[in-house]
Amino acid sequence: MKEKTIDYILRATWQAVSRMYNEEAAKYGGTMATGFALLSIDRDKGTPSTALAPKMGMEATSLTRTLKSMEEKGLIIRKKNPDDGRGVLIFLTEFGKEKRELSKNSVIKFNERIKQNVSDEQLQNFIEVAEKINELILDRNIFNQTENIDDEKNN
Repeated sequence: MKEKTIDYILRATWQAVSRMYNEEAAKYGGTMATGFALLSIDRDKGTPSTALAPKMGMEATSLTRTLKSMEEKGLIIRKKNPDDGRGVLIFLTEFGKEKRELSKNSVIKFNERIKQNVSDEQLQNFIEVAEKINELILDRNIFNQTENIDDEKNN
């Protein structure tokens, strides 16, 4: 591609990050999705299963497979929600808490390495651009745009 588009850069970067995390997680018998789930489950109080998918930005069906695998590996247990008999809370086992620490350390190491190689200003600009992209998408302001594009650039 002669000129890289914004979506190409985002996709290629996310694929590289995902591959990196999966390679690291594989050393411990896990996946990036498992690590992300471990970090998204409240360490002490557990997390309602219905709240987990939105918290992780995943579809419920994808999360179901991940949770089933995590349960089979002894990382989590499911308990009835005492406040809502229809609901289920997901808790980390002691083994799950150990693996959560590994995931947490990997995320911290990634963030530290990026901060060592990118200036504070560059990182802040990246965050602002990512937030603006998310805002435009959430507001359905990409393809349903009625405003003049030049007006948008000036805001």
